[in-house]
Amino acid sequence: MSEKKIVLTYDGLKALENELQDLKINRRKEVAEKIKEARGQGDLSENAEYDSAKEEQAEIEARIAHLEKMLRNAEVIDEEEINKEVVSVGGKVTILDMEYNDEMVFTIVGSAEADPAAGKISNESPLGVGLLGHKVNDIVDVEAPEGVVQYKIQSIQ
Repeated sequence: MSEKKIVLTYDGLKALENELQDLKINRRKEVAEKIKEARGQGDLSENAEYDSAKEEQAEIEARIAHLEKMLRNAEVIDEEEINKEVVSVGGKVTILDMEYNDEMVFTIVGSAEADPAAGKISNESPLGVGLLGHKVNDIVDVEAPEGVVQYKIQSIQ
């Protein structure tokens, strides 16, 4: 069974590669030093610093494995080929909340890059799914916990 493709922008790919590089080069070394220092304190059976360092090491190794898997399955969006006629992954869209007359700007990204606080919404989120494939001036109904919300697409970049 093939694994799910991870949709990434070029910036998202670089961020994951940088994080992986930092974990492998810097964080592994830091944790190894913590383990070495904790071992020097004697009895490991009651050594909280040793246990904490080993736990941190396990978390780092798990994150490294997760990042490597994501990068193996990455599908990078060529930003030059983004269709600006319709909302698509990698595109930036300005929408208007029809009820509150509130304008918002989002970049549609893969779920691995999603960060709503930074204006990046997942192509798998209800809003992302609702916007994909629509054009400027389309009114889109998005299912939200409080009911259906209508948005008008103002622009696509």
